[in-house]
Amino acid sequence: MVLDLDGIRARYDELRRRLPGVDVRFAMKACPVDEVLATLARAGAGVDAASPLEMEQALRAGVPVARTHYGNTVKSDRDIAHAHRLGVRDFATDSLEDVEAIARHAPGARVFCRVATGGEGALWGLTHKFGCPPGQAVRVLERARELGLTPSGLSVHVGSQQMTAEAWCAALTALGGVLTLLRDRGITVDHVNLGGGLPALGYLDRRGVPLDPPLDAILTAIREGTADLRRIHGAPLDFVIEPGRHLVADHGAVRAHVVRLAERPHPDGGPRHWLYLSVGKFNGLYEMDALQYRLVFPGRHGDGYVPAVLAGPTCDSDDAHTPGHAPVEVPADLASGDPVWVLSSGAYATSYMTRGFNGIAPLPYTCVGGQRPDAPADDRPGGAWPR
Repeated sequence: MVLDLDGIRARYDELRRRLPGVDVRFAMKACPVDEVLATLARAGAGVDAASPLEMEQALRAGVPVARTHYGNTVKSDRDIAHAHRLGVRDFATDSLEDVEAIARHAPGARVFCRVATGGEGALWGLTHKFGCPPGQAVRVLERARELGLTPSGLSVHVGSQQMTAEAWCAALTALGGVLTLLRDRGITVDHVNLGGGLPALGYLDRRGVPLDPPLDAILTAIREGTADLRRIHGAPLDFVIEPGRHLVADHGAVRAHVVRLAERPHPDGGPRHWLYLSVGKFNGLYEMDALQYRLVFPGRHGDGYVPAVLAGPTCDSDDAHTPGHAPVEVPADLASGDPVWVLSSGAYATSYMTRGFNGIAPLPYTCVGGQRPDAPADDRPGGAWPR
């Protein structure tokens, strides 16, 4: 894995420019790499952490504890207490049981309640497990107030790799209704957390067609929706957003190699070629069920291509594109050891990896740019970026 720190910083700066007044907190689960955290911390980003171990890593990387929140609504008593000892004071919640645990183990904390969304339009909807209906959100924050906590905000998550502006419009409209209900009960929150979901731009769908998310329309919907919420609220209201894959996916690439291009009989008449790579679902490309990554074969520019099923190197049959994926067009004369770049793979590749399944090591990583601004442009590890 090669991560372009300058590209990540540029994507962060662009997001800040296009969403003025919105505080950016990196969803570090997307790429829990020290150099990435340090780069974003220097730029002013905070962190959305899902566990105390993530918090400790972020703090070591230079993220201020005041810009770190516990964004996971699923947490044990022990983890709540651990986060509180670290100095974290902002906690996500979505249930009465969780609020009561926060009151016991993080007394005086600030809590923001996650309102459920439908997840339509996203590659990963993130429904059912997280969030609560609007009426329940009001009850949760009322209970927080009764227990001596500060009911500080609301949050949503429209689903990971959200591909529609309409999902954001619906979520922001729902938040407006909850703000009104809270105001009627004498609760005035101070912020709204817009969650994650901002898309990466370089993925292909399962048919191999560019996904082409409508980023301009999404950001317009967010700007207009946040302005509406400020009018509805009638009091000062801050906004936070938690991008993960949007910041890092397109600025990471796996430098892999061909294990084998093999021709095999296929019982249903499908593609007869299989391309086995040194990287697959269990050592970096966990999300290959839902999408296709762009592949670059350095030095291959001819017309001799064949359709192939893409697969990883392990002996597990799930380590491959699932049925329904379009075949990938690959050079017909690929040989074992030939290089291949897997593009837009900077999100979740380092965090979903197993601990050496089949004895195949998780991906090591290197970072280019960012750390040595005075270094010559060609001072990169192994010329480490595809061209």
